[in-house]
Amino acid sequence: MDSFSLQNKVILITGASSGIGRSCSVECSKKGANLILVGRNYDELMKTISMLDPKSKAEVIAEDITQTENLEAVIAEKVLLSGKISGFIHCAGIEKTLPLKKHSSALYRDIFEVNVIAGFEIAKILSLKKYKDERSSFVFISSVAGMVGEPGKAAYSASKGAVISGVRSLAMELCRSNIRVNSISPAMVNTPILEKMFENIGEEASLEIIRKHPLGIGNPEDVANACVFLLSDASKWVTGTNLVIDGGYSVQ
Repeated sequence: MDSFSLQNKVILITGASSGIGRSCSVECSKKGANLILVGRNYDELMKTISMLDPKSKAEVIAEDITQTENLEAVIAEKVLLSGKISGFIHCAGIEKTLPLKKHSSALYRDIFEVNVIAGFEIAKILSLKKYKDERSSFVFISSVAGMVGEPGKAAYSASKGAVISGVRSLAMELCRSNIRVNSISPAMVNTPILEKMFENIGEEASLEIIRKHPLGIGNPEDVANACVFLLSDASKWVTGTNLVIDGGYSVQ
């Protein structure tokens, strides 16, 4: 049997309407998983579904995950349809690059609500016996910005650092429930957000960013493939780790 297979596993993915979340959805479906895809934009979620392996079954949750009051009820409904959850990837995230003088308490709250709190709230729900499979794996998408300093990213870096450290505590606590918890820290990945950023900062600054990645800018599937590993039985002895996938960015 292929230890990297996700056959008969149900995976819930936030941020599934674009970028890394969409790529994770596609790669998990190729490995045989059935999916619950979460995002705010229903049309974009349906676009993701159109890209999945045809044999993969998928449900969508078009909700704002920061509104946590009714989240459990919505998840419970989808678990009834799809089966108990074997894996969870928290891809949803927001990033703002602003000088410190333009950071505000509202900015910190907005970023932490999506990048940290919503993911941990969903993990809390999915760790309950009535929703989880016998063995589960949770994966949080962090960032190299949570490990190395970058100008203008105080709020974003702080949120991604919180993900890395929070994952370690979750791993220690949830292992007794047969749940493994890990994070992945990518550097710059080729997504529409990056394309837009390059347009805004110009060619010279863009080339400087590219040069900081010895192996070049990554693709969303590079991160998605790592998620597949951490969700699969191939990683059954891995928990509490932060897997850095950054093309060499952080070793300099």
